[in-house]
Amino acid sequence: MPEATEKPKVQKVDDYRWRIPRQGKMRTDGLVYADQKMLEDIMEKDMSLVQVANVACLPGIVGYSLAMPDIHWGYGFPIGGVAAFDLKEGVISPGGVGYDINCGVRLMRSNLKKNEVQPQMRKLIETIFHNIPSGVGSRRKDLKLSPSDELQVLTKGAAWAIEQGYGLPQDLDHIEDRGCIAGANPELLSKKALERGRPEIGTLGSGNHFVEIASVTEIFDQQAASILGLEPDSITVMIHSGSRGLGHQICEDNLEIMLDAAKKYGIELPDPQLACAPIQSKEGQNYLSAMACAANFAFTNRQLMTHWVRQSFQQALGLKPEEIGLELVYDVCHNIAKIEEFTINGQRRKLCVHRKGATRAFPAHHPLIPKDYQSIGQPVLIPGDMGRYSFVLLGTEKAMAETFASTCHGAGRLMSRHQAVKVAKGRAIVREMEDRGILVRAPGKHTVVEEISEAYKDVADVVRVAHEAGISRKVAKLTPLAVLKG
Repeated sequence: MPEATEKPKVQKVDDYRWRIPRQGKMRTDGLVYADQKMLEDIMEKDMSLVQVANVACLPGIVGYSLAMPDIHWGYGFPIGGVAAFDLKEGVISPGGVGYDINCGVRLMRSNLKKNEVQPQMRKLIETIFHNIPSGVGSRRKDLKLSPSDELQVLTKGAAWAIEQGYGLPQDLDHIEDRGCIAGANPELLSKKALERGRPEIGTLGSGNHFVEIASVTEIFDQQAASILGLEPDSITVMIHSGSRGLGHQICEDNLEIMLDAAKKYGIELPDPQLACAPIQSKEGQNYLSAMACAANFAFTNRQLMTHWVRQSFQQALGLKPEEIGLELVYDVCHNIAKIEEFTINGQRRKLCVHRKGATRAFPAHHPLIPKDYQSIGQPVLIPGDMGRYSFVLLGTEKAMAETFASTCHGAGRLMSRHQAVKVAKGRAIVREMEDRGILVRAPGKHTVVEEISEAYKDVADVVRVAHEAGISRKVAKLTPLAVLKG
């Protein structure tokens, strides 16, 4: 098994797939989705391929240790890492889910055209900035959860928000798992986790989280775009956020438990950051229940912000809800572990699929996708950096057969935040963006500087690899007009 300083060998399978052959204590091969240039950049810039190989050492892994084209260095698992585990022999690892549990993206479409909204764009983004708290430690003043309300959020998810008047009942139809993962048990959460979550509900957070107003600038599949309600020049809104301090604390608490559990069950770890426990163990089951709490918090968080985005459009544009038509296209999880069913060697098996910075991508006719999308497949939402574009794709049969129905989740960082700050030194990033026709609003300059376009891969390259490899297929391109950064 390669040490942390030794990068594994890579063999070309085809133009978009690269195999890391099984070696040392690896139990299976690694499989990386990338083109030649992307792979060279990955190998030069970080040690994420070592992490792919390390994941392949974990007990009960089924199929390959997978890496999506937006792969980069993460905690334990690479960001962009996917791995499935047998329910009897396999493990669950918080490092395979991430600190920001159910960090995810939702997309709304509208009846509005770019030329209708453009004159009021500054007023609109300012209104959203006023209505949605953002930045490190951001809190709401007008929504204070009681401890009993918080328990409802953790067990009901987005349905709780809708019961309180924050959204529409039909929103649930277009949220992964209808906005609630079963099995959540708040009694397993620490007092600190609950205290961190309560004041942060309904807030954007910081880092790469955002609310983005965009327009549809290119259609690749007219039929699918029509079913999704996406038309040329129409206005869309994308929200990217997660479980905030609650999810972070749940991860922190369980990493300590999992380190002890790995020793207890005799699991040899190639990296302590891959701390894990057998799925069927008490520690494993407790983590899944705690993770579900954080996932439900994140679904609720995005649902609340959806409500305030709709209000902001009404306030800024002076239009009625039916004139605006901000309908939810879909909401996807990024950092999550799910018990799902797949055909392996001709047999149906339930597996625990870790998706760390990766998106589920079920094909057409899968029973777990909305009825109105059965003919096309599950929407896949791939945001880019704030200065370029984002994409809407669909899940495929190829993904179902090859990647446990998984695909990429974003552009993937090329630079650390520290490097981005150095590169942007002396530049007026907000002015640069405005000169390119994109308004940026943020609580401070620091996050904007960390999130410069150069800090990320070009998401068009990432999406091209996913599309050409057949693990998702392109439907539409969205170009940003105004962005609220966390």
